[in-house]
Amino acid sequence: MKLNGNSNKYPPVVAGTREWPVVQLAKNRKKFVQDVVDSTIRSLERHTNGKGLIEVLESAVYKERLRIKQNPWKVDPPNEKVFYQKIQQKLIDFSGNNSPENRKELEKILHDIIWSYANEIAGNFNRSSYRFARGIATMLFARLLNAARIKGPMSFFSRQLDLDDQIHVIGESEHIRNLARKGTVILVPTHFSNLDSILIGWVIQWLGLPPFIYGAGLNLFNIKIFAYFMNSLGAYKVDRRKKNLLYLETLKNYSTLALQSGCHSLFFPGGTRSRSGRIEDKLKLGLLGTAVEAQRFNFQYPSNDDPQKIFIVPVVINYHFVLEAPTLINDYLKIEGQERYYIENDEYSTSFKIAKFLIEFFTKGSDISVTIGRGLDIVGNYVDDEGNSLDHAGKPIDVKDYFLSDGKVTEDPQREQQYTRILANRVVEEFHKNNCVFASHLVSFLAFEMIKKMNEKLDLFEILRLPEEDIVIPYDEFKRNFKRLRKRVYKLSDKDKIKFAEHLSGKTDYVIDFGIKNVGTYHTNKPLGKNKNGNVITHDLNKLYYYHNRLEGYDLERYIK
Repeated sequence: MKLNGNSNKYPPVVAGTREWPVVQLAKNRKKFVQDVVDSTIRSLERHTNGKGLIEVLESAVYKERLRIKQNPWKVDPPNEKVFYQKIQQKLIDFSGNNSPENRKELEKILHDIIWSYANEIAGNFNRSSYRFARGIATMLFARLLNAARIKGPMSFFSRQLDLDDQIHVIGESEHIRNLARKGTVILVPTHFSNLDSILIGWVIQWLGLPPFIYGAGLNLFNIKIFAYFMNSLGAYKVDRRKKNLLYLETLKNYSTLALQSGCHSLFFPGGTRSRSGRIEDKLKLGLLGTAVEAQRFNFQYPSNDDPQKIFIVPVVINYHFVLEAPTLINDYLKIEGQERYYIENDEYSTSFKIAKFLIEFFTKGSDISVTIGRGLDIVGNYVDDEGNSLDHAGKPIDVKDYFLSDGKVTEDPQREQQYTRILANRVVEEFHKNNCVFASHLVSFLAFEMIKKMNEKLDLFEILRLPEEDIVIPYDEFKRNFKRLRKRVYKLSDKDKIKFAEHLSGKTDYVIDFGIKNVGTYHTNKPLGKNKNGNVITHDLNKLYYYHNRLEGYDLERYIK
């Protein structure tokens, strides 16, 4: 199914905006923030068993003061440095004194820190602003896409909003609409580009789905106009610099309570953009765990006779090229094999940079595909259009049974952690199944693997340091291997292990040229090209490695000779 911007879009799943759960959440924002605080304090008590409060606070304050000193952002509250200085002094004064008065003061400090986190995280959704922001975003998105196809200075102002040529939505569109009527939907997309959030937001509204809440990097709220749109479109703030237990628990509880309230949610389970270019294979379990916890809560404390079910829908986004690829792959290579402190790269810190990013992307005329996967329950079983969980044989099962002990729904953190790991593994499987192979992916994978075979004694970093001018792949050999790889992709597709774009079925020479052209559309130093003799060359091995990685994990290298 192709996406277009005319009258073909789906009608709203829920017509009345007052019925949107996110509207009710915003209406009761103050109470919701306090509920998050209370829930977080209770969960922290379970973590610490009522002991070690001062140690937890000392660790959080130390990390916060270090963040403020080493990695400040404009969006940070102006008084937070003084706020944490005062808290640190109090903790020093209380050290070794476990009197009831000091205990109460420590609990007040805990409450104040968590309240500041919860208030910062919470969004400010407004129905009127949402409609306005959605209309503006839709118009700009369509105008930018038109600019890619309609040449000349007036292309941006064209009233022709047909988007068929560039954006393709494939997969389970009707299925996700049905699930949104039956319960709470969590979209979990792959994450490669800063464009992803905008693109998914567009697809959500085009499919007629109610607004989704989603986490947006706090640094993006530096820009007032951008902050307005993100607040209006359902964003809550996520500060990836904050790694302390208090913040992570607050964020986790915010997501859990929002899901319990029935708010459809979007989050990137990889946590951040894929710096290697690979499809994510190790997911952050924190936010996925909130789905499991919220589902158990809905069964344990149902608001009616039919407890709200939660559905996880994997989404795979595909581009021919990623504007940020040079920065991302360089970051990846710097930290390859090591766990290091990573300073978030604030590449898009001004509205000018964001506008430039969007215009540059869309005026390059590159195809985009968005694959909507089949819905899963919280332990990774497929669900049907009615939201019923199905076992491996396709027979209905009751997901409530996963939470029963002695016939009652009970909380069991260890059991829920195991379910979260199972769910994460299933999402990774679905990412790989729903990956849509573009010609640019296949030629990049093939070229880098052939370079590796030509230099078998070299490790990765030695290969990446090879002089590009010395690398030449004979075209006839490249073409023979391309045919073998493409044939293998077809077989994997027949087994429902991958998908491929329609253009991959064209004549071999055309598809190869199409792939080489598109993978290098934007970059100054092209990952791939041809020399005057028609042989395949590269001008940037790092970028070629990045695009090659998109097809890692399918064992395709076995078919290259």
